[in-house]
Amino acid sequence: MGRGLVLLLAVTCGVLVANLYYAQPLLHSIARSFDVDNATAGILVTTAQIGYAVGLAFLVPLGDMIERRRLIVTAAVVCAIADAAAVAAPAFSVLAAALILAGIGASAAMVIVPLSSALAAEEDRGRTVGTVMSGLLTGILLARTVSGFLSEVGGWRLVFAVAAVVIAILAAVLWRFVPVSTPVVTESYRGILVSILTLVRTGRELRLRMALGALLMASFSVMWTGLAFLLAAPPFSYGDAVIGLFGIAGVAGAAIAPVAGRMADRGRGRLATTLCLTVLLASWVPLYLGSGSGAVWAVVVLLVGIVALDLGTQGAHIANQNVVFVLDPPARNRLNTAYMVSYFAGGVVGSSAASLSWSMGGWTALCIAGAGMSAAALVAWGLWRTASSGSVVGSDYVHG
Repeated sequence: MGRGLVLLLAVTCGVLVANLYYAQPLLHSIARSFDVDNATAGILVTTAQIGYAVGLAFLVPLGDMIERRRLIVTAAVVCAIADAAAVAAPAFSVLAAALILAGIGASAAMVIVPLSSALAAEEDRGRTVGTVMSGLLTGILLARTVSGFLSEVGGWRLVFAVAAVVIAILAAVLWRFVPVSTPVVTESYRGILVSILTLVRTGRELRLRMALGALLMASFSVMWTGLAFLLAAPPFSYGDAVIGLFGIAGVAGAAIAPVAGRMADRGRGRLATTLCLTVLLASWVPLYLGSGSGAVWAVVVLLVGIVALDLGTQGAHIANQNVVFVLDPPARNRLNTAYMVSYFAGGVVGSSAASLSWSMGGWTALCIAGAGMSAAALVAWGLWRTASSGSVVGSDYVHG
């Protein structure tokens, strides 16, 4: 697969999934616009992720049974329409509904990821998936920067207007350049859904990666949802544009994360997972220490924590997916569905936990919640490694 196509798929993934996070730095502005409190505004992040999880559960499995290019483009068009509806939303409830629909359309990104794995040469699969996932994850992080900037320029509605136009253009480009694919299964749609449950029930490795993914995304969402509340309040008192700029710090972590995919290609996937989970847990120390002052040193410490959290999260996530995709190649879409439903279910829990913990004890309570989730992931991984040590099926590449 050529580099141009890999880049197109990476950009598309990033732009689609960015829809789940445009609202994060805008929560305070949206709350003022609709006269709701911050905790209520935080629901928008949760609703978008609920839509995404629905799409993962019921739309992504179609990637194994129908032509993928058509599925991806159709879902992208749905996402663009939903963004246009968000622009015109007259009430908070309408905006929330539009973001649910946008989340469903954005789930096409998870058809693109296994497609990139299928199109790549075997020796380049980890690097290709890592590149596409980095595009996706960079989109998640830059979504905050872009939305904050656009909101300062023309209000929060401009964010969704630009998103609608960009996605519509990408849909046309995808139709022109993405190769036509051949369905890999002939089962009925119901049979596909049942087979996902079977894969989960019979796949010990899959269940582990699902649990790790859920905890990773929960910790990630706790920080990024709560960060907007922290930075909008004293002693920081930043506006949307400045809050959005903090997303750039996360990009640095995402840029390093593909190293985990290359380590898996070289048979060192388990080490990559261990290192990334350790970095994730350690990131909560500077995140906590940098929150007590608006001084430059405190902001630098906070940024270090953000970079570390994103590096740990995205690196472990890439290592997880590199494992999941080789468990049963003909079932890549279904395996990815199972993993990503769990992953974004963790995101829903994390976003909700951020709003709840912030209301109960501010940033300190939020850091305790996020660190607890990170610690749970590291403990689960350690217990699994101990239980599986010496197992014949525990090769580092397949079970990285």
